[in-house]
Amino acid sequence: MPFSNLSSLEGEAPLRMLLIDAGGEHSITLAGVVQPLRLAARMVGAARLQVELLPLALALQPASGQRQAAHITLLVADDALIQTTPDQGRALLERCQQSKFWGAVGSAVLWLARAGAMNGLRTALPWALYPDTDEVAERAILTPHLFELDGNRITCCGGTASIDFALTLIHAIYGAALEAQIKEALCVDRIRGPAERQRLALQARFGALQPKLSEAVTLMEANIEEPLATDDIANLVGISRRQLERQFKQYLGSVPSRYYLELRLQRARQLLLDSHHSIVQVGLMCGFSSGSHFSTAYGALFGITPRDERQRKMLPVAPGG
Repeated sequence: MPFSNLSSLEGEAPLRMLLIDAGGEHSITLAGVVQPLRLAARMVGAARLQVELLPLALALQPASGQRQAAHITLLVADDALIQTTPDQGRALLERCQQSKFWGAVGSAVLWLARAGAMNGLRTALPWALYPDTDEVAERAILTPHLFELDGNRITCCGGTASIDFALTLIHAIYGAALEAQIKEALCVDRIRGPAERQRLALQARFGALQPKLSEAVTLMEANIEEPLATDDIANLVGISRRQLERQFKQYLGSVPSRYYLELRLQRARQLLLDSHHSIVQVGLMCGFSSGSHFSTAYGALFGITPRDERQRKMLPVAPGG
């Protein structure tokens, strides 16, 4: 899994995270990121993790003294689009680029993409902002996922997904035990993974402009237990297989069969975590007639086997830090 790359930060002591608040007070997106990370810092101690929250106005000012750069810097905004002068924009990007991993959450993702920082990279943009993407869609690879890590660039669609995102960061760096403690403290039952989708993103972006693509994905979502062949999907939406494959490649960065497989595996993960069906039943319900094929495909996407996923769900919360 891409987020496992963050495990390289585990040995940093202290690990410094900088959150730049560009969204103002009462931001769900900001709270969703800040609260889990602050809890983590409290549990592991300042010697291991330090989380700094800095208003945008201060972040735009020249850094004073010999302060060390953060290991992770995230620009966070809720609904408001960030406005900067060219000089401010360059200064903000330079501050972000000092970190080993950096990116944006919520509407700040659009600012980052417009600044050219996401060119050629998978980008989790809030679905409501798709009508504003203009030339960004030609440069960044906009995905319908909740969050992405491509190279050292991190993006999250914001809203309540910010909580899932922050907990995923904690798990990737500090492991499942600390993640479980914070889930317990925040009364979070299940963490949505980076591969899960914003439900409205595809329709918001392609509904009117690419109706055949939207129709094809809708057919996939409606036929999880008995998957359709790519040729059948193409026939049902009224285009050739080659045209269908071209649209998936151009707009989703994938081929239909791979996209369909990921949809089925995402559904399987949801069932493993939220239902009491056996692993065999889950595999069958998601179109896998072979248990070995199900396990192999699941491990390739999520970095964990279905059995380990189910067992991890049942692990008790570890006491202490």
